[in-house]
Amino acid sequence: MIIERPSSARGRIQAGWLDSRHTFSFGGYYDPAWMGFGALRVINEDRVAAGAGFEPHRHANMEILSYVLSGGLSHKDSAGGGGVIRAGELQWMSAGHGVEHSEYNASDSEPVHFLQIWIQPDRLNARPAYAQLEAADARDGEFVLLASRDGVDGGLPVRQDLRLYALSLTPGASARRVLEAGRLYWLQLAQGRIEVDGRTLEAGDALGFREESAELVLTGSGDSGAQLLFFDLPPAG
Repeated sequence: MIIERPSSARGRIQAGWLDSRHTFSFGGYYDPAWMGFGALRVINEDRVAAGAGFEPHRHANMEILSYVLSGGLSHKDSAGGGGVIRAGELQWMSAGHGVEHSEYNASDSEPVHFLQIWIQPDRLNARPAYAQLEAADARDGEFVLLASRDGVDGGLPVRQDLRLYALSLTPGASARRVLEAGRLYWLQLAQGRIEVDGRTLEAGDALGFREESAELVLTGSGDSGAQLLFFDLPPAG
């Protein structure tokens, strides 16, 4: 089964300093048809105005990833984690048994644009943890591993049986990915335009794959490069 999630169908929250598009139910946006996809619980596309951000708040038992598309995001948490995440970089915070954190735009003059991602962990009440992955040098059409279960094969050591990849495609460039029927897959287009087996995806669009055994062919199109995240997830319990 292939699930389509167009950008225009997402929830939207605007708060002056924040413009947020929600792929799944979150906060003030609720749709019982879109409560998550397996262990993938949240993908919020956030644009935060200069000098603004999310004040300290608490989470527990959630893997929280922030992937910056432009600008800089400043993070601080009660477990000692902190730093500024720049474009192409990924931050991981495992809330574990409980942690308080804040995120602010690191600039006083430019907005920050990033994806906030929540993954349900495979273990509860672990010790909170934090790490940051710098932007990787990658060839056009190459899947780059950003995160994996406990850091297997590199990437950030998330506490779930997943592999998260980034992929960049210039117009006309292609990449291939084999899907296994026993796994779930989610493709989130962050920027640009791509063609996926006869479907055209624009920035913010997504596809989910359940019980699909096939080879995906992804091709960059449009006038500029495309950037996407690809989630390889365990089957829903």
